[in-house]
Amino acid sequence: MYNIAILASGSGSNAENIIRYFEQHQSVRVSQVLANKPDAYVLERAAKLHIPARVFTKDEFTSPAFSERLIQEGITHVVLAGFLWLVPQHLIAAFPDHIVNIHPALLPKYGGKGMYGSKVHESVVAAGEQETGITIHLVNEEYDKGIHLLQATCSVIAGDTADAVAAKVHDLEYEHFPRTIENWIINTQS
Repeated sequence: MYNIAILASGSGSNAENIIRYFEQHQSVRVSQVLANKPDAYVLERAAKLHIPARVFTKDEFTSPAFSERLIQEGITHVVLAGFLWLVPQHLIAAFPDHIVNIHPALLPKYGGKGMYGSKVHESVVAAGEQETGITIHLVNEEYDKGIHLLQATCSVIAGDTADAVAAKVHDLEYEHFPRTIENWIINTQS
């Protein structure tokens, strides 16, 4: 059995979608949800779905004990779902090629530190882009620089607001993120 830990910072709609996708899966399950904000709604979503959840601090996250605990708890893969902190080297070393993130744009455009959520969509609209989308990628030491597992696109039409673009991008996230995670895990065969 492959065990996923989801790291999230906010609402957790992607986390909930992933949890539901793997509820009856024969070889992959979401074992826990970890949040870096005590008021993150993802914690309530996890509780409603009977998934263990906890909050951690920056000091805990940057300590190698964080990785060691995940390993002791049987975690095999880490999924970042709306998680905003840079992943420390110890976690990358403990889970090489076993950490995945989703970014709400077609990387390398609109990526890097500080580029998340509405900031990305506002930038896409302001630049007059005709296309945007999502990038699901492995995590390395730099923001949004890991190997791409999947990119999916949607159109940006004249008059689209950042909110309209966000809705299109969320649809892509919900459609592609769980299935890409499944394919990635099954194909990595830790």
